[in-house]
Amino acid sequence: MDWDQFDLNPKVIAALKKADIKSVKEILNLSGADLQRLMKLSSPDIQCLLKTVSLMLRRNSMLTALQLYQDKDHLTSQHQKLSLGCSVLDTLLKGGIPLVGITELAGESSAGKTQISLQLCLCVQYPYKYGGLESGAVYICTEDVFPSKRLQQLIDQQHKLRADVPAEIIQKIKFGNSIFVEHAADLVTDAVSELEAAQCSCSVVDNRVSPALGITWANQLLMRLMVSRLSQPEQSPGVASHLTGSVRTLRVVFAPHLPPSSCYYTVKLEGVKGINTSFA
Repeated sequence: MDWDQFDLNPKVIAALKKADIKSVKEILNLSGADLQRLMKLSSPDIQCLLKTVSLMLRRNSMLTALQLYQDKDHLTSQHQKLSLGCSVLDTLLKGGIPLVGITELAGESSAGKTQISLQLCLCVQYPYKYGGLESGAVYICTEDVFPSKRLQQLIDQQHKLRADVPAEIIQKIKFGNSIFVEHAADLVTDAVSELEAAQCSCSVVDNRVSPALGITWANQLLMRLMVSRLSQPEQSPGVASHLTGSVRTLRVVFAPHLPPSSCYYTVKLEGVKGINTSFA
């Protein structure tokens, strides 16, 4: 990396070379404190360095409307979405989770949010050809204990869930090595019921569950998905007749590229699997 092309203080450039730091990735993989110790620079100098390299990475992220239109075929390709590892769920979302913007997954407790999140942590590691990104995941855990046993169970069962992927490819992926877990117990993540909403001044319409983070957060989202767990009487006869266990619903609340729609799914030993109701 030619550090002289960056708009940095010569002292910082000299420190980078002396510390033998050769790439932006090396910088971003180190904490501010580690960079200070390694480069022997002040905190303001390190903050300036981090800001400069971050801006460089974002330099080409802004696109005009004309560029978006001209590049529309590329932007709607599978490479721009993350598969959920299930053809039924991917069909609902027209290919998977978009890489641009924020997708919110909300729902009451035990609706399946954690199961889908864990599955996405594995899906992201698959090759592009199979709906992945050949990358890793950061999982911010808001519970006391990260569900590591369930994650290992999903890893062990990937050959059953992902029958579309050759076994030798699955065996080569070191799933557990590419998931970084961070605990942040103070975050509010669950949706609220009518009783809870009355306690925190959230509005509820027709006794429906609503996300708890408010309209300001909602305006930051690209897409909102809601999951819910159906009681036995709510399940349609065609769905309930060939399933055991709880049936859940994944619903598109809003998205610029999708109509409001939904599908059924269930959580099995091998992971989250959509239900193809066209054969029910």
